Amino acid sequence: MKIKLSKEHLLDGIQTVQTIVSPKITLPILSNMLIETKTDTLRLNTTDLDIGISCEIPVDIMEEGAITIPAKRFSDIIRELPPGDIIINTKKNNQIDIEGEQCRFKLTGLPKEEFPKFPEFKEKDILQIEQLILKEMLRLTSFAVSHEESRYVLTGILMEIFEDTIRIVATDGRRLAKSEKKLTTPVNKEISVILPNKAVHEIYRNLKDTGMVSFIPSTNQILFDINGVLIATRIIEGEFPNYNQVIPKPASPKIKVKTQDLLAAIRRANLLATPDFQAIKFEVFTDKLVVSKSTPDVGESREELTIEYGGKEMVVGFNPQFLIDVLKNIEQDAIELELLGPDKAGVIRLADYLYLALPMRL
Repeated sequence: MKIKLSKEHLLDGIQTVQTIVSPKITLPILSNMLIETKTDTLRLNTTDLDIGISCEIPVDIMEEGAITIPAKRFSDIIRELPPGDIIINTKKNNQIDIEGEQCRFKLTGLPKEEFPKFPEFKEKDILQIEQLILKEMLRLTSFAVSHEESRYVLTGILMEIFEDTIRIVATDGRRLAKSEKKLTTPVNKEISVILPNKAVHEIYRNLKDTGMVSFIPSTNQILFDINGVLIATRIIEGEFPNYNQVIPKPASPKIKVKTQDLLAAIRRANLLATPDFQAIKFEVFTDKLVVSKSTPDVGESREELTIEYGGKEMVVGFNPQFLIDVLKNIEQDAIELELLGPDKAGVIRLADYLYLALPMRL
């Protein structure tokens, strides 16, 4: 293989696929990146066996070929090369020459045959959604996944597609986020898959504010095509909990409060939280919400917020991080908070979104 391409294009491609390569991988080939020529492009591939990422970049091909090279070291070298064109040339014994302006590197790689093959998908089952819509849905839900390996099925997000609707749900057992949107084109078959959080992160990272994202489901994998960046991921096997059972019916009266004011007050109260004393206190009155925090041997805080509310007074405790996570992602100026008491979940409902957080003992 002998190719010529710009440093900028190559670096962009490397940064797209490199993020799933881990230095802790035991199989040496998985710390490598496969580079191979395809017609008039260079395809870059990485995988950790659960997720595979592939992208193409423009290249001037003088001789076709393929090789795998250490991803981290290759990335570091390309980043430090001076601006301009780069020539990459494979030699015997799986070695490559990397030539930049007035400098040259040699790297030892491994043959292409040792690299896991990128999965193949049938194109007849392609589904599409606007990138901006999927990006917003992931932003409003992915933070609620569980990080406990013992609850493996909850470490991913549930994606359901039926008729003209796409729904994404995430929960860790103590909170739940659900986003629902309409599709421009109805689908013929229903889909229900649990996407691993690592794959969700890669999908979100590559989504843009314009254009469409295509995805092709198969038996135990799903492929996402985002502007030519291919992300193939295994799906989590298992049964996602029946989330509808825990969602309460809409309650009233609701507490209307400015989103950013509430977020700022909770963040300030959270400054005094410790692992043993996490909960912050909400004291609800007809025209004000008092957000306070008292931590033994640390200190106390108290802050009043103006609200619109016509219900009974109550005191409720919450994990502040659970509220911070959702409020910082909500773009509406004001929210309506549903609180029914110290032993009932707090709920935020928007037009196509619901967030639920269980209370904490004070």
